[in-house]
Amino acid sequence: MGLRLPGPACPQQSVGVTKVPFLDLRLASEELESELLEATARVVRSGWYVLGAEVERFESDFAGYVGARHCVGVGSGFDALHLALRTMGVGPGDEVIVPANTYIATWLAVSYTGATPIAVEPDPGTYNLDPRRIEDAISSRTKVILPVHLYGQTASMGRICEIARHHGLLVLEDAAQAHGAQWEGRRVGCLGDATAWSFYPSKNLGALGDAGALTTDEDEIAHQIRVLRNYGARTKYENTVKGFNSRLDEIQAAVLTVKLPKLDEWNARRVAVAESYLRQLADVPIVLPEVATGAVPAWHLFVVRCRQRDELRAYLAAEMVETSIHYPVPPYRQGAYRAGGWGGGELKISDAIHQQVLSLPMGPHLSEEQVDMVVAAIRRFLAKLEPVTGESEP
Repeated sequence: MGLRLPGPACPQQSVGVTKVPFLDLRLASEELESELLEATARVVRSGWYVLGAEVERFESDFAGYVGARHCVGVGSGFDALHLALRTMGVGPGDEVIVPANTYIATWLAVSYTGATPIAVEPDPGTYNLDPRRIEDAISSRTKVILPVHLYGQTASMGRICEIARHHGLLVLEDAAQAHGAQWEGRRVGCLGDATAWSFYPSKNLGALGDAGALTTDEDEIAHQIRVLRNYGARTKYENTVKGFNSRLDEIQAAVLTVKLPKLDEWNARRVAVAESYLRQLADVPIVLPEVATGAVPAWHLFVVRCRQRDELRAYLAAEMVETSIHYPVPPYRQGAYRAGGWGGGELKISDAIHQQVLSLPMGPHLSEEQVDMVVAAIRRFLAKLEPVTGESEP
């Protein structure tokens, strides 16, 4: 796409660089330091620190950005999922279809309503919920389909929403990793009935602490979230339902308002990093991420698959290249869900993915030199291996 990676911006990006961080959060703050300091000072000077003008401004700006009628700020991405499910009428005895290979927060949000998460295998190319497998998982107790735009790759929302409409179900998107991602020309944020967001510091749009939001075009969903986030009160001291304390902080809202105008530029830098990886690693025996037709990823993560994942990760660490694993243990194999009866090999695609995935350094401040270092180290490692047939299989 003709995008260029950023040049040296800190000692780690200078000539003779010796370390490639997985993600250095300080660089985004340094780029916007004066604006961030002014925003936080503005909150301090205002004397209003909970559910004030800063939250209202960010809610308006972010709703406009994603193209939704409403944005409701809450305390975290988990709270956005949990409260959204409650507003959708999900409770004990109900079932919610979830990806087998997502982060456990998606499952926990379902469990805390009293409902049961029903795991569906992913497409091994995009790692997202496979629409071809959804209908087999639908039962008379299914209330919601909960796709996750994993790693910033947009799920197949067209087909997922068609299935939901056919069966009379609601769709809640988990967009914790998909700020700025698109599906068929529309931004993630209003493709389903509601969308849950996390603004955890490492996200494409990250706060300086925990923060989250819910976007939707549905007036009633937005209204109920606003009530639930504030102790169930429509007006002060009048608590009409049993609610929660989950309010987006004024300082975090001010920080997010500063960062939002930079999101598209930072995502473009991520695209440049991803394109460089895809170009330079196209001929090596590892599995590169696929992009579905109609999807524009946010490239929150750049995830490859390698059968020698652990050995590759150790080698890269010795070469001063930091990596991560998203995620080493799937939800159904965690102790929290051991009693659910999973673990007998029912989810073979997801099991294989979790054993092979490795997240390479990715971020808007990764330099071209650093990308080249990562690629060179991977090539050196793979050159030492004996050829393996079928490497692309999950």
